[in-house]
Amino acid sequence: MGELFRFLPAGSDSFLVELEDLDATLTLLDALLATPLHGVVEAIPAARTVMIKFDPFLADRPTLTNSILRMDLSKRSVRQGDLFEIPVTYDGADLEEVAKLLGWSVEEVIRRHTDATYTVAFTGFAPGFAYMTCDDEGFDVPRRKSPRVRVPAGSVALAGKFGGIYPSDSPGGWQLLGSTSLKMWDSTRDRPALLAPGDRVRFRNLPKSAAIALNSGEGQTTPAPPLATEGLRATRSDRPALYQDLGRRGRSSQGVSESGAVDRGAMQAANLLLGNSRDEAVIEVTLGGFALQADRAVTVAVTGAPCSLTIRTQAGTEVKAPFARAFALDAGDELSMGVPSAGMRSYLALRGGFVVERVLGSAATDTLAKVGPEVIQAGSLLVPAAKLASAVDPIPLEPYDLPGAGDVVELDVIPGPRTDWFTQAGIETLQTQEWHVTPHSSRIGMRLSGSSPIERSVQKELPSEGTVLGAIQVPADGQPVLFLADHPLTGGYPVIGVVAGHHLDLAGQIPIGARIRFKLIAAFDPQVRVAEPLAPVASIPQED
Repeated sequence: MGELFRFLPAGSDSFLVELEDLDATLTLLDALLATPLHGVVEAIPAARTVMIKFDPFLADRPTLTNSILRMDLSKRSVRQGDLFEIPVTYDGADLEEVAKLLGWSVEEVIRRHTDATYTVAFTGFAPGFAYMTCDDEGFDVPRRKSPRVRVPAGSVALAGKFGGIYPSDSPGGWQLLGSTSLKMWDSTRDRPALLAPGDRVRFRNLPKSAAIALNSGEGQTTPAPPLATEGLRATRSDRPALYQDLGRRGRSSQGVSESGAVDRGAMQAANLLLGNSRDEAVIEVTLGGFALQADRAVTVAVTGAPCSLTIRTQAGTEVKAPFARAFALDAGDELSMGVPSAGMRSYLALRGGFVVERVLGSAATDTLAKVGPEVIQAGSLLVPAAKLASAVDPIPLEPYDLPGAGDVVELDVIPGPRTDWFTQAGIETLQTQEWHVTPHSSRIGMRLSGSSPIERSVQKELPSEGTVLGAIQVPADGQPVLFLADHPLTGGYPVIGVVAGHHLDLAGQIPIGARIRFKLIAAFDPQVRVAEPLAPVASIPQED
């Protein structure tokens, strides 16, 4: 008998493969790793699904689904790893609630949690976050109805039948049992993630005063490079500015999502104006209020959210600089960026680029994962890289038509992967209601608020599964969250639809106070298919 597959759409360049159980999921993942399919850039495993992200210039969904159907999954994967002891202080905010949900005492929750053995099934959500299965089947608790805006690093938590430890401060909807001081992710270690698939974990109950020791050690550290003493100086930064490029593709095996500039088109446009490569790191400035002083003659350009640009010379005179055009700064000049008249994020590029640390192959700063260069604040030194560049583009860009606070923005949405978890009335609510962008919004995602919540038809817990840029995730309270560049790699609330690729940059520029209308541009089209007992095929041949 063949293997049952359910293929679910997930935006313009992704789809979800749903299987029968975790064993089948891990077997499919291992098959994809053994025979990579041409055009697939990421395979993100979860409890019962694998998210397939592909390059639409190299592959398409029908071809990839047919190739997956022909894979031989008859031999299940078996993984072995190391045993770790994790010390825990059981002081979590949800400890009593978990005991109530399970019908146990707090003491019994702690005893059974420390008696159990957890096994890492897969990694996701954020770097170092391990989804662990438990040999005590009694642990099965729902996520919180609405995720917390901030969960502290080191929080030991439960969701459904999984256990996990938050590697960094981040939003999250898991139930918190306690905390550990061990670092789940440390980029200075030989293996940055403490836990890997196949590893086993035992939790130990320790008071806060107890000494923490890990038998396997913390790995080798890399000496910090010497600090630069010359360069441009940030003289003002009302909000932390960030280095960004096109992000980190293909790092999901380490629990690292892509991140990168929120408005990729604007980032690339700033570089092209200066003759830089498209992926040269730029500075992403949110809502203006940023200034820098040049210590040498340089050429810069600013794109994205339109803002006033003022140059104050050493002599004290002020002149206006052009937006979306290349312009020069002399030594001693200070450039100030005002609050944008529309949009959220402006991009400052330097001809020749910046000297900036690249972490896992990218200079992007991931605010959720805490991966990438340090944020830029007043006093930060910005060192020119002086890389070779082509001619400066003298032609100004077309004016940006970006929304302002109070505007209504229409975004095209591709339904799926979990549209069938919602009632028809809920789907209508998504499309017909205006959604306000709340102040609880960031590069991770926009929290939206509407007068009527989105109604679900399926009330059970959704096992964690891969998420993509532009996903519209709906927690139990029915108020959606629109994922942006620093979204978690996996999530546990159903995604009703994904913003179409041509509107992703626009979505990242919608300011707080604006309103969104969603428009479904396709029908929800899940495909349930059974693989025939065919011989496995190799990957699709690559073109020369």
